[in-house]
Amino acid sequence: MSGFVGDVIKAWTKYRSSYLAGVKNTLILAFVGTVFGCLIGFLCGILQTIPYTKNDNAFKKGFLKLIRGIIRVYVELFRGTPMILQAVFFYYGLPYVTGGSMKWSSVWLCAILVVSINTGAYMAETVRGGILSVDKGQTEGAKAIGMNHWQTMRYVIMPQVLKNILPQIGNNYLINVKDTSVMFIITFSEFFAVHRAVTGATYMYFPSAVIEMIGYLCMTLTASVILRFWEKHLAGSSSYSLATDDQLAPTAGMLNSPLKGSNFDEHHKEGEQHGTNY
Repeated sequence: MSGFVGDVIKAWTKYRSSYLAGVKNTLILAFVGTVFGCLIGFLCGILQTIPYTKNDNAFKKGFLKLIRGIIRVYVELFRGTPMILQAVFFYYGLPYVTGGSMKWSSVWLCAILVVSINTGAYMAETVRGGILSVDKGQTEGAKAIGMNHWQTMRYVIMPQVLKNILPQIGNNYLINVKDTSVMFIITFSEFFAVHRAVTGATYMYFPSAVIEMIGYLCMTLTASVILRFWEKHLAGSSSYSLATDDQLAPTAGMLNSPLKGSNFDEHHKEGEQHGTNY
């Protein structure tokens, strides 16, 4: 046991800077990929829910059906294939099929693109489900006061959708923190790539794996705490008091009946006019 702990300490002491650099790259890639993936997902989700009726012209209906078809193919393609193969296709496949005319100037660019597109495929369905979960009466009410589809989405629907799907956004970020470990396949120096380099140099596979497990656990637990705090912040305070002093409160049903002698006691007003007491 002491030998195992000693190996873990030895690996950490000798390669600490490399491990920390890998953690930094992993967090940056996961965060940037999740942000861009959410933007892609929101765009696809909104486009999929643009309504059309039988009375609309054929061009509009055909265009919207085409957009929905393209998004459906994109979602199924990137949800149905592993991220590691998507990275291989973009980083090695594109230069191969283009005869070397299309090469990546930076492995960072390719890694961010792969994580973003992969996350966007999942977020597209999450956003679509979030939009459909909002009561249709709110959309009808927004249209009744003259809002178009984009205004309804911006001011009425999307604020509620963002609040409802925030746990799933956080879940996607945690998944990306772990799934970016496959980016070693395109020589990206993330946390798991450091583990492969350390084990190749020292053959201390299990001690290095323990460091990796502790590192990933620390990253995900910290992100979970921050996300839960953000959720509580968006939810607002759980304690509140009714505004019973509001003059409009009785008309809203907050009081069973107007108080005698109050401004809302119609019988009292009539009695004052006719000199009658009630």
